[in-house]
Amino acid sequence: MADFNPPDERRSTAGSEGDVPNLAKLPRSGHSGTAGERQANGSANGADLREQPVSLPLGQSRQAYAAIDLGTNNCRLLIARPADANFVVIDAFSRVVRLGEGLAQTGRLSDQAMDRAVGALRVCSEKLKRRNVRLARSVATEACRRATNGAEFIERVRHETGIRLNVISAQEEARLAVLGCHILLEDGIGPAVIFDIGGGSTELVLIEPGAPVPHILDWQSVPWGVVSLTETVGDEGTDAASRLARYRKMHKLVADSFAGFAERIAPFRLPNLRLLGTSGTVTTLASLHLDLPQYDRKAVDGLVVPSESMRDIATRLSTMGPEERRRLPCIGNERADLVVAGCAILEAILDIWPATRLGVADRGIREGILRGLMSADALGIEAQAALRRLKQTIR
Repeated sequence: MADFNPPDERRSTAGSEGDVPNLAKLPRSGHSGTAGERQANGSANGADLREQPVSLPLGQSRQAYAAIDLGTNNCRLLIARPADANFVVIDAFSRVVRLGEGLAQTGRLSDQAMDRAVGALRVCSEKLKRRNVRLARSVATEACRRATNGAEFIERVRHETGIRLNVISAQEEARLAVLGCHILLEDGIGPAVIFDIGGGSTELVLIEPGAPVPHILDWQSVPWGVVSLTETVGDEGTDAASRLARYRKMHKLVADSFAGFAERIAPFRLPNLRLLGTSGTVTTLASLHLDLPQYDRKAVDGLVVPSESMRDIATRLSTMGPEERRRLPCIGNERADLVVAGCAILEAILDIWPATRLGVADRGIREGILRGLMSADALGIEAQAALRRLKQTIR
């Protein structure tokens, strides 16, 4: 089995079959160097992610595949089996670990944060052992990219859990997010934008939709996620005015970071803009829009919400105190202190790409990984079968 990897809820997920890891790359970006230097400038040259659809050979349908996504805030696992052109999730796990807590101040992963992440990954490891996992891939994102002790943490994870985490680049993170959720994009004409608000970074991707997967026209990643932005801006104050001032400061930081990208994609704005977001921020705000008593993925994943409704909710949350936010369904203790930063990032994105409707996805990197594993495995199996046929012909 390859390095360990994870799943989500128990449900059937429709998607494209054409993602083969590392064959199709995003345009090169400047997302490298120190945290202060890490401002990604996507290339306008574009990248074609399209590959031939792959049918999984008979006999492979009972094999399980796994994907683990260790982010700055969450550790998530998905295990799934192929089902025709789609896959069915058979096991899942998600836990808030706050791996990036304190990273903005120290540049390091704290001992407590690493302990929380390792504990969650032990659970993932046990789940992988109980399933017949044929292939797995485990990735880590911005917190491990940025931390000076990231490599040390990766080695600790391997030693204590057996999971070999691959610290992926921002461009690979954006690619996987697009592959994991693009099927939820509304039908329409012209380019669209897909975004992923994470704990330590946010990715914006301009795509030209197509089958089986879209063509990426431009993209950018900035080191502002709900954890990094919250910690950088600091305390929210004790009254509505100071909270609103803090919120505006967050919004400006994100808007300034995306200024170059916003200028590049402005010529692509057409009537009826399409926008799709994958993140805890958009799923949380969508839940509030629906007035759900508790989170329901089936009600949220694939929902299309008026952008003005999301802006109104963001404005209300920005001036609430933390105790008020904790009492709201679908926010609670885990998101109460981070949701305001997510709202600021979302509003900055809506300013850049002012779509009147926002698509909501509760899927992303893990689903992209799973499709990649299944397609790559199918290609390998088909190649082996072709080689056997060739040998028999030569005889």
